[in-house]
Amino acid sequence: MVLHSFLASILLFFQSTTATTTTPATTDHGKQSLIDIILGSSMSGLIVIAVLTALSVAAVVIIIERYMTLTRAGQVDQNFMNSIRTSVESGNLQAAKALCQSVDAPMARMVEKGLDRIGKPLDDINKAIENTGNLELLKLEKNLSTLATISGIAPMIGLLGTVIGLIISFQDMASATNITPQVLSTGIYHALTATAFGLFVSIIAMAGYNLLVSTLDKVIFKMENTAVQFMDLLQEPSR
Repeated sequence: MVLHSFLASILLFFQSTTATTTTPATTDHGKQSLIDIILGSSMSGLIVIAVLTALSVAAVVIIIERYMTLTRAGQVDQNFMNSIRTSVESGNLQAAKALCQSVDAPMARMVEKGLDRIGKPLDDINKAIENTGNLELLKLEKNLSTLATISGIAPMIGLLGTVIGLIISFQDMASATNITPQVLSTGIYHALTATAFGLFVSIIAMAGYNLLVSTLDKVIFKMENTAVQFMDLLQEPSR
């Protein structure tokens, strides 16, 4: 509340001063671009912005890479299990294994593991498929925790930048004989820019994380459905 009150007071001060002051210095300062504001920050402010920039790049790379990976993992021909069924029922297990090896998807690797265990008790086959599915799931979840971490720490880093900016503003106020918007602008710009950037990075990471989790859930459903169909296929001859 104290931080918000201080920022609100400063903004009101800016508005009232801008309305009554038309000096060239104020006009030029108000025309600064966001890049100029960032480059004009203190060293600590530049470090905060650099860290947030690195986190944003990492988040975007993870989102793109994981989305492409999960999309490929879920793209399995609907006739895949029908082909497996045909090969198993005809006793041609080698053809079924070759089909699994030709498909780069977790479902195919689960079925291949099950085919390798044919002849053993069904519980052993089911356990082997389940273990393979768990290993595949760990691969699919790669870097999702990192993305969630970025989503959580980005606002905190932005808040750190805000506090640093306020400290700079108070230091400028203490050392200035005449408090003007120009005296406070560096710290205030630093504070607000860090906060906005931190929130922006967090929003991107959170949106990407939710998208990836939703896509992963679809892949998991297909993996479970494939495992059920394969186990049903093995039990059909005994019915």
